[in-house]
Amino acid sequence: MKLFLLLLLPFSFAFAQRWADVVFINGKIWTVDASRSEAEAVAVADGKIIAVGTTAEVKRFAGSSTQVIDLHGKRMLSGFIDDHTHFLSGGFQLQNVDLRYAKSEEEFAAIIKKRAEEKPGKWITGGDWDHDNWKDGKLPAKELIDAWTPTTPVFVNRYDGHMALANSYVLKLAGITKDTPDPPGGTIVKDPKTGEPTGVLKDEAMSKVYALIPDPTDDDLLEAARLALAEARKYGLTSIQDMAYNYGSRDIDTYRELQRRGELTTRMYCRAYISNWQSLADASVQAGFGDDMITLGSLKAFADGSLGSSTALFFQPYDSDPTTRGLATDILQDGRLEQWATSADSSRLQLCIHAIGDSANSLILDIYGRIAKKNPKWDRRFRIEHAQHIAPKDFKRFAELGVIASAQPYHAIDDGRWAEKRIGHERCKTSYAFRTFLDNGVKLCFGSDWTVAPLNPLLGIYAAVTRRTTDGANPNGWFPEQKISVKEAIECYTINNAYAAFQENVKGSISVGKFADFVVLSDDILAIDPVKIADVKVEMTILGGKIVYQRNEKD
Repeated sequence: MKLFLLLLLPFSFAFAQRWADVVFINGKIWTVDASRSEAEAVAVADGKIIAVGTTAEVKRFAGSSTQVIDLHGKRMLSGFIDDHTHFLSGGFQLQNVDLRYAKSEEEFAAIIKKRAEEKPGKWITGGDWDHDNWKDGKLPAKELIDAWTPTTPVFVNRYDGHMALANSYVLKLAGITKDTPDPPGGTIVKDPKTGEPTGVLKDEAMSKVYALIPDPTDDDLLEAARLALAEARKYGLTSIQDMAYNYGSRDIDTYRELQRRGELTTRMYCRAYISNWQSLADASVQAGFGDDMITLGSLKAFADGSLGSSTALFFQPYDSDPTTRGLATDILQDGRLEQWATSADSSRLQLCIHAIGDSANSLILDIYGRIAKKNPKWDRRFRIEHAQHIAPKDFKRFAELGVIASAQPYHAIDDGRWAEKRIGHERCKTSYAFRTFLDNGVKLCFGSDWTVAPLNPLLGIYAAVTRRTTDGANPNGWFPEQKISVKEAIECYTINNAYAAFQENVKGSISVGKFADFVVLSDDILAIDPVKIADVKVEMTILGGKIVYQRNEKD
């Protein structure tokens, strides 16, 4: 009997062999899995990884109908995850005016004039302008564009999204005059001589205008999503953590419709605004609710503004404007933020709170600490979005409270051009402090904040490991002591981001049983000079084992 069973074993093994749908061979694979960090090949069946190993080992899973893809020595990584995007806004921005690289007020005005002539009377939005690109660095004013847009509504935002310029036509529509007071958590910038509004509105002051902009149609939303998905595929992104419902539940409806049509090529982790927590709780939605493609259960809130708009909240005044230390949002000031956050956490909804200034970060850590003491214990995974400027005393508090630092490394090399002018050298030592976070045992996650910064994760990795500011002024790195390694940066864009969304068991590394989400690169970012990472291209993006993007000569 024993002999019979021994003879049967080889046949049983062959019968149980699971053939792969596709195998990728002859690659340089860094798995981000400590049990086997380097490999050459991976086998996929039913959208999941069934084997990782050498080419010879993985070829055993190739049957007669298995697709075999030769990587020809290219570097393969787990698909990139972006932990902080404004995804549909990005799709709409691709259709709107682009003011990001306007190098002067004149060029800014010329772009607006051209669009107004092309589409007279149609709202001009988007923009993403940066006045720090201009010679004198002054904020724009409505007079720049009024002559070209007497009956065309214009409301174009700075690239950080925390202030925008309205023309006179829009100010009139919104009823904003010299007598209009600043709303809580916002500023109406006024001419110091005349008291008239300049057209620049900051944070909550923008709400009056946003309420006037017509809602997009369902077809508009689908088109914006398709454009955003194409960008994601191009840059190797297989998962997106979308920051909030820009258009209420219509965001989710849009993604669901694309999923139904087979057009959703990026997994979506979606957030609602914290003011909507009760509706999610009433529907029994908790962190991680959803399916393989669309997940809910996370909430977004704001504690302050941004550094570029001088509305990030600091303990001490701005060096550039000693009359202010920034703006706390109205819901932080009046206590609603903590009240909502405490209730939402008790319903097991994840909290993701925007905090940029050192005071704002400290206040949110205080709130998180009180919530952890008051509410029942659970795997809550608090997040602070941006976590840009940190008081030295607070790094350990991040670790002690288990707060995830959700950072955007490109901001360091972009803001680094002018950050010291705003807040001085000393405070910049603990700004965008990636090394300090990791050294303190803080879970560090990376994203783009698109459209505030480019969607491309490779630019984020480049920024984190080189810290070379975009103006070329810091070839050895802006505060180089905060550099991290390429491997650490990849982890921040893969397994750490998966953890930040309660998904580390299904994605974030090339491991058996996880989704077969991969990216193949034109160059080996683990071997080349880090300064060359910015030029690396994505050769192939794979979602669930299917190629959803392949680079051609035009890309």
